[in-house]
Amino acid sequence: MATMDDKELCLYAGLIQNSEINTSTVKSSDFENESSDDDENDDTWNEMDNESNSFMSCLFCDQNFKTMAVALEHCKIEHKLNLPYLKQKFNMDCYSYICMINYVRRERISSEMLLSFKDPPWLNGEYLTPVIQDDPWLMFDFDDVEIPDEYVNQTPVQNYHVVNAENGLVTLTEQHFAQLQTKIKHLSLQLQEKEEVLNFAVNQIDKMKAVTQNLVSESSESEALNREKMKIKLVDDNGYFSSYSHFGIHLEMLSDKVRTLKYRNAILNNSSLIVNQQVLDIGCGTGILSMFAASAGAKKVYAIDQSEIIYSAMDIVRENDLLDKVHLLHGKIEEISLPVEKVDVIISEWMGYFLLYEGMLESVLIARDKYLKNGGCLLPDRCLLHLVGISDSDMYENLLGFWSDVYGFKMSCIVKEVIQEAHVLQVDKNSIATTSAVILDLDLYSATLDCIDFTSDFVLESTIDGKLTALCGYFDAIFGLPNSEILSTSPETDKTHWKQTLFFFKSPINVTKGSLINGKITCKRLAEDRRALSLTINLENQEKLEYFLM
Repeated sequence: MATMDDKELCLYAGLIQNSEINTSTVKSSDFENESSDDDENDDTWNEMDNESNSFMSCLFCDQNFKTMAVALEHCKIEHKLNLPYLKQKFNMDCYSYICMINYVRRERISSEMLLSFKDPPWLNGEYLTPVIQDDPWLMFDFDDVEIPDEYVNQTPVQNYHVVNAENGLVTLTEQHFAQLQTKIKHLSLQLQEKEEVLNFAVNQIDKMKAVTQNLVSESSESEALNREKMKIKLVDDNGYFSSYSHFGIHLEMLSDKVRTLKYRNAILNNSSLIVNQQVLDIGCGTGILSMFAASAGAKKVYAIDQSEIIYSAMDIVRENDLLDKVHLLHGKIEEISLPVEKVDVIISEWMGYFLLYEGMLESVLIARDKYLKNGGCLLPDRCLLHLVGISDSDMYENLLGFWSDVYGFKMSCIVKEVIQEAHVLQVDKNSIATTSAVILDLDLYSATLDCIDFTSDFVLESTIDGKLTALCGYFDAIFGLPNSEILSTSPETDKTHWKQTLFFFKSPINVTKGSLINGKITCKRLAEDRRALSLTINLENQEKLEYFLM
């Protein structure tokens, strides 16, 4: 309380029947009057103590004692009274202790019943009135009762406090008042933090609005605008990472034998580069690549993933007795701190559709600059992105021609949306109708963060007389090691879960064998979704086409 200590409060509350003292609102003048009579009061209290010490009746039987210590010891031994336990169990303060003593006196309950209560039945203002006048038990300094360590971690039944409301005034204990003050402080801090987050979100929205306005008002984007778009952060990645929390996507990837075996071969067949080395696995998923590295003799593998699959990976690593080799970390590589300063090898299966979709390459490059030792290894270390023309009239009709007659109705307006979307489909190798062209060559040792935004000219040579229905994108991931491996997603190789990415034309393009198709492709990350891609394809003598891979 603000003006009286707990011992004084206990004395007043326990000994003065129908007390009108309000410990939260006592005036200083009241204490001044009391202080003027200190000598008389001291004599009064001394007399009371002497009298009270002459008889101390047990709470549960008829025995009397001369000292409180003997009475407490008797109740502890004979009646199993455990005040520290009760204090912790019911989160008791001086007020509730007084109520409990008076309750025991009035109701004449046993100690067994007292200890068995789940909820304290004495939290009622009527039990503040003493049953026995000048009861020494009410003068006991309950605040001095210490709670042993074995009780500290036990959760009290409920955070009870006795509150007295009388004549429009509310009386609180000092403990209760302090708890309320602390709670108010914590809530104020939480409110301040939420306001800061809200202000940050508003600023991000304002930035995006500014970028959008510039896009609308300007016919061409300047370099400054591109830089501004790059600054827009991924405000909410929860959807992306949650998609990797479900086992289904990992079943698809692990069932991709081409993908998984290429990584396994690259790691195990080059174990001399792995033995006794520190390895970092970015986006570890189920931990399969980390376990390959551990099997190859890695000293330690640090496996990182932001999705909830990391907890399954922990069980998988434990199940395969590799906990001493594989150290799993939950979080983003951009934000997490590794237990080591540098690693010797970085492994990551970061490639998305059309190689660059998902934007995970950026995380790998950041980790490379922060953690990879000079002379360290990247797996893979190089990637090639290709374009090739295809001719597949059946696929074209299924996707675009379908909308011209849907059960007798025309829905041609849908065709525009179908064309603008980049489609991930498996292409029959027999539908390849041109030579291929490399539109991006990524050296991962030297690539920069802006490599995802690129423009490339290309030339394709037709290998048929007929019609081109689409351009097809695919990639190769290269492990430039002593025993090299190439993971290809070409239509001409074994199928992978990446399939190929198709960009359909509005109308098929007539070609003759040996004719050249000249074009330019521009790839950019979307400002509003940095993991998605916006692509523009310009073919000679053809209308410019725009696509989105989302």
